[in-house]
Amino acid sequence: MKSVAIGIDIGGTNTKYGLADENGNILASSSLPTRKEDDFPAYILHLYEAIESLRKSLDEEVHIKGIGIGAPNANYYTGTIEDAPNLIWEGELHIVEEFNKYYDAPVIVTNDANAAAMGELIYGGAKEMKNFIMITLGTGVGSGFIVNGDLVYGHDGFAGELGHVITEWGGRPCTCGRNGCLETYGAARGVIITVMEELAGSHETCELRSLSREEITPKAVFEAAEKGDKIALRTFERTGQYLGRALSNMVNIFSPEAIFLFGGVARAGKYLLEPIEKHMNANVLSIFKDKVKLIRSKLPESDAAILGASSLVWKEFGTPEREVAD
Repeated sequence: MKSVAIGIDIGGTNTKYGLADENGNILASSSLPTRKEDDFPAYILHLYEAIESLRKSLDEEVHIKGIGIGAPNANYYTGTIEDAPNLIWEGELHIVEEFNKYYDAPVIVTNDANAAAMGELIYGGAKEMKNFIMITLGTGVGSGFIVNGDLVYGHDGFAGELGHVITEWGGRPCTCGRNGCLETYGAARGVIITVMEELAGSHETCELRSLSREEITPKAVFEAAEKGDKIALRTFERTGQYLGRALSNMVNIFSPEAIFLFGGVARAGKYLLEPIEKHMNANVLSIFKDKVKLIRSKLPESDAAILGASSLVWKEFGTPEREVAD
């Protein structure tokens, strides 16, 4: 009987789930709306029933090695989700305890950026590395730090909030209630705000100026940059400046072998990576200059969330036996 890990990624809108083996093969996957159930235990029951339906649809019986969950504000130590702003349930959610009602297998939970970092270590481009940083650039800026082959959780389980490092004192307001967080400059919304600032500060004729506010997305900015749009290029230069400066501090502290970038904003490729690298190397100590590789994630984007969550199981409990006795 083949061993598999259940990988679950809980987002504000949708929850993705799937069954993956230790080689990164996803046997089956699906998703359901996160906001469908107002009651958290009812949501977990609904999710359990969906996972079991998926498992029963397989052509072979499988042994569940464990369950890995990536979720916002998830605490590895306590097995809880705590005051996640993008979820409809408030307070402390005892997610591991809820899943233990239905499965005898161990359950591991951490935040989504940590899960992505572990996915890169187990399945992606960091298989031969022990020290690296994963940065997720999407609706927010997330980060996971791998040091000597292990995730850094800190004393309370919440270490690694690079997105909420202050990069501009008195800067843009952040959803966390403070001002000037990196997330307000490096995430998708931050890129859009930078475009609007650039458009307001110049009278240049450019492709982005012809778009409505709703049409300006990181993808549209990338497409404009491909055509040489000066506003788009300056937007990525400014975004890369903020990200590069913040990452230079992380390099000085952690001395990683590489920094991996994942998420929709990272799809800008060289237009973002080159300014990040330039500003990072301009601000690190000389002993670190040009030593740290900047790499786009090697995880397949469509499956990355499930792979990241399932990788928590293989890291925690080791490579499974190929055959498990009935």
